[in-house]
Amino acid sequence: MTRRVAERRKSRHTKGMNPHLRTNGPMNINHYATKKSVAESMLDVALFMANVTQLKAVLEQGTSFQYYTTLIVLISISLFFQVVIGILLIITARLNLNDVAKQPRLNILNNAATALIFITVIINIFITAFGVQKTGLYPTRNFRPY
Repeated sequence: MTRRVAERRKSRHTKGMNPHLRTNGPMNINHYATKKSVAESMLDVALFMANVTQLKAVLEQGTSFQYYTTLIVLISISLFFQVVIGILLIITARLNLNDVAKQPRLNILNNAATALIFITVIINIFITAFGVQKTGLYPTRNFRPY
């Protein structure tokens, strides 16, 4: 079989198909790492929004709330770590994983992001444990007995 015939057969099977979706051949590690970073970033944004909502609720409760200072500090640390994680993920997604010279740096960035994600999860467990009682999102209702 000539090379030209083999190329025609290959192009016939993959015609119109996204080249990243092909099952034969080696996997594009760079494409995989970018998708992974984007997914992690989306989860980071969701947690960031939840923490901002919690911070708003704590601030609405005021200083009379028993765990006011504790929650303000924990939520602030969590928000800071999430911003740092987001920056690390953006840097990681932009670097070429196939470049052998950059792999040690990428490994360090990935390990740092993973460690910060773990710490952020632990902090958010404590935030949930201390709790936020009222959010002010719903109007108060005055129930009168009939």
